[in-house]
Amino acid sequence: MRSNTQADGNHIEQFLTFQLAGEAYGVEILRVQEIRGWEAVRVIPDTPNFIKGVLNLRGSVVPIVDLRERFSLASSEYSPKTVVIVLCVEHGASSFVMGIVADAVSDVLDIKVEDIKKSPHFGARINTRYMRGMHIYKQKMIMLLDIDKLLNPDEIGSIDDME
Repeated sequence: MRSNTQADGNHIEQFLTFQLAGEAYGVEILRVQEIRGWEAVRVIPDTPNFIKGVLNLRGSVVPIVDLRERFSLASSEYSPKTVVIVLCVEHGASSFVMGIVADAVSDVLDIKVEDIKKSPHFGARINTRYMRGMHIYKQKMIMLLDIDKLLNPDEIGSIDDME
């Protein structure tokens, strides 16, 4: 189930919000498996730069994606506040687990589906394919991510080869 319905008929979804380069982002809470502190990963050769490596998570090989690099943001040293958000991602009929590196976790927000604004169109030069939409909360813009689009099929294939 992706959303709840309130008594007034409004559909509500919960999002885990987190910080990345001073900006707020959100992912569907139902996709979050766990939140972990940063730990060293096993680097895998010939993977894109934004894939930091893999973790062994209870017997599963989990790729770790640095969203700063994925989104071409300024890099930053990992700190004690740096976290890995472990997510369940769907690709076609299959699913897999991956982790995303974030600067810090913020809140869990209940957002009415009708309050999610469409992603702005910036033209061909700026890629908004990772965005599900935008939400304004306490005068701050939160970018809601479509986690199923964070890795393309070729990248998923190279990760599958690791298992």
